[in-house]
Amino acid sequence: MSLMFIDSVIFACIVLLILQCRRKTGSRRLPPGPKPLPVIGNLHLLGDKPHVSLTKLSKAYGPLMSLKLGQVTAIVLSSSEMAKEILQTHDRVFSSRAVPDAVAALNLNVHEMTWLEVSDKWRNLRKIGNKYIVSTAKLEAGQDLRRKKVQDLLQEVGKCCQDGKAVDIAQASFRTTLNLLSNTFFSMDLADTSSENAREFRDVVKAIMDVVGKPNLSDHFPVLRFLDPQGIRRQTGVLCKKLLDIFDRISDERLRSRRKTDQSSTKSDVLDTLLDIAEDKNVDFDLDAIRYLFLELFTAGNDTTSSTLEWAMTELLRNPKAMSRAREELRENIGVGNTVEESDTSRLPYLHAIIKETFRLHPPAPFLIPRKSGSDVEINGFVIPKGATILINAWAIGRDPKIWENPEEFMPERFLDSDTDFRGSNFRLIPFGGGRRICPGLPLATRMLHLMLGSLIHSFEWEVEEKEYLGVEEDFGITLHKARALRALPVRFTS
Repeated sequence: MSLMFIDSVIFACIVLLILQCRRKTGSRRLPPGPKPLPVIGNLHLLGDKPHVSLTKLSKAYGPLMSLKLGQVTAIVLSSSEMAKEILQTHDRVFSSRAVPDAVAALNLNVHEMTWLEVSDKWRNLRKIGNKYIVSTAKLEAGQDLRRKKVQDLLQEVGKCCQDGKAVDIAQASFRTTLNLLSNTFFSMDLADTSSENAREFRDVVKAIMDVVGKPNLSDHFPVLRFLDPQGIRRQTGVLCKKLLDIFDRISDERLRSRRKTDQSSTKSDVLDTLLDIAEDKNVDFDLDAIRYLFLELFTAGNDTTSSTLEWAMTELLRNPKAMSRAREELRENIGVGNTVEESDTSRLPYLHAIIKETFRLHPPAPFLIPRKSGSDVEINGFVIPKGATILINAWAIGRDPKIWENPEEFMPERFLDSDTDFRGSNFRLIPFGGGRRICPGLPLATRMLHLMLGSLIHSFEWEVEEKEYLGVEEDFGITLHKARALRALPVRFTS
């Protein structure tokens, strides 16, 4: 009986899909795009690296292109001009997210800022984050902590240097960022070099990003969502619960401590601040909001920062002249034997150029976070229909030969006499997005990236055990990782 029911459901789904695919678009003048096949539309054209496939297709159909991905109409933008239309000119219309089915697990879509509609709840969470986590005052106050965590990183690398061992760059930077965030939020290390906690935490975070980034039939055929045919929503729920359980234990222990002393903890970290806010009945913020806020910050913040640092180190090792110029700048401005401070980075334009060039070639999220059209909008004589998924191909924009000279080459020098920035106002370089949905973690992430990268290349020379580690093959997902992790050998300066 159960098999007959399943067969009936599948048959009904197929009929619905065929009917859906046969519906005419009426008078809507969709942007040009490849002709879709029955039922699957253009899904067969995506391949295992959709950002590359869609870049190639845009050369044939233009920077404003439409695709039929199963039941879903997708609009792909592959130029800075088109990105500006979405992120600035029509930002209000395109401020909603195209929410993947995976994040429906544990109701992530109704708790996390990334996926929420622009609403009072979203504004409140954004306000709390901006004021208590990434405000200029909070970031300035956290400089000593960031310095200490980077020193911990250098000590770890120094031990590897003495022992002649290679360093997994992404893993080391992930652990550093993890401990920075956990100390900022909880006044404790979630991981140290003598335990496997950091590796386990990173494995869970990477697994979450990988699962959410997997091609999911439920996203292309919403009629199948109730089946969760690939189990992606279930997997996401299991993985996220592991992290939520960790945050719950930490929060419960802090609450017990606060009750025991009958006063607020003297730690004055972010957790205490958020617990104080949650106790204010006039604010729409509770313990549930705290745990999901931590989940969001620890997953996205750790993964993108460690991935970007790994790409930057890879490109520098592939380009010895750029590495030498960066070291020379550091020696002249910092001095041999001195540590790099955050205040020093303003005097290191080439270091800034390296980070920008890394973002250009290797944007953390190749399609940013997909948006959704809130209404029909006309752009360049074509209509983007209401409900369409909007994919901004930041990877393609970063390699657009109309914008960049020798776009495939790693050339930080291109940014030395340029006012191009990545803070959302220049659409040639948009690794953090733009408009009202720009990534709120940008100020903290960029401080950490400059400090970690500058410290690593100032304190050590680097080699690789095998040239294969320097490959730039990508592993596609929400975050664009290196397919093969970079393992590099540190060599301490002798001069």
